[in-house]
Amino acid sequence: MTENDEEGTEYEYLEDIYVEDIGLTWVTSKWDIPVALSPEDAERHLPKGGPVEFWLELPETAVEDFDRSHACQLGQDVRRLSESTLPDETIRTVWLGATHGCFDPAGHGMDARTWLRRIEDAWLAAVRRSHPAFVPSPPRPVTDEGLRQAVLQVIRPVANDLTRAVTIPKYGSPLPGLVPSLEQVVTQACADLGYRLFLRAMKAYFVEIDKNSRDAFIALGKRFGYPEFLVGNNLNHQE
Repeated sequence: MTENDEEGTEYEYLEDIYVEDIGLTWVTSKWDIPVALSPEDAERHLPKGGPVEFWLELPETAVEDFDRSHACQLGQDVRRLSESTLPDETIRTVWLGATHGCFDPAGHGMDARTWLRRIEDAWLAAVRRSHPAFVPSPPRPVTDEGLRQAVLQVIRPVANDLTRAVTIPKYGSPLPGLVPSLEQVVTQACADLGYRLFLRAMKAYFVEIDKNSRDAFIALGKRFGYPEFLVGNNLNHQE
């Protein structure tokens, strides 16, 4: 993986056409798995430790199932948030937005940074089983001002629709302040991760968009060098 503040972030994966998300936002994309299970199936298929263990198994799955660049992106994303100056409540809000509010770390006695450290610990343990001497690189957030403004520009036309969607969610509790929190991630932490968290929230809450927004989303994804279907997969796009 290479990062370039002028052109965005380039991701080089084998068989990119099958990659529907990367890093931390790949983890958050799995929010609907436990939601879709009946209590009986949840008892049968989910880890015995409950929802915390379900989420902490996902970093191990990322390490096992994806190439090294994809796996390393998870550690990058976690550190881009945990080592940022963002308030803890902002991190919690964007996590909840990306997961449709289905898992709140606060409900399990953890603030957002503590939860991210748990994810990072699970990821590192999985990586070091194959590479014991592995040392994660420092976070390299995308801070280019042009890219930050480009992300904010695609958020603004759909901000009211996303805000309405999280006011009466299908799952979880209402989530006030999601859009400002996403914008904070973009401007104060990382434009790349902020954009992917925004896309995850749009998909989690199934917010309808028109062709203009869809085209703008995809064009920006190309600037970041995302895998082909990362942006468009599961967007609620209407012609």
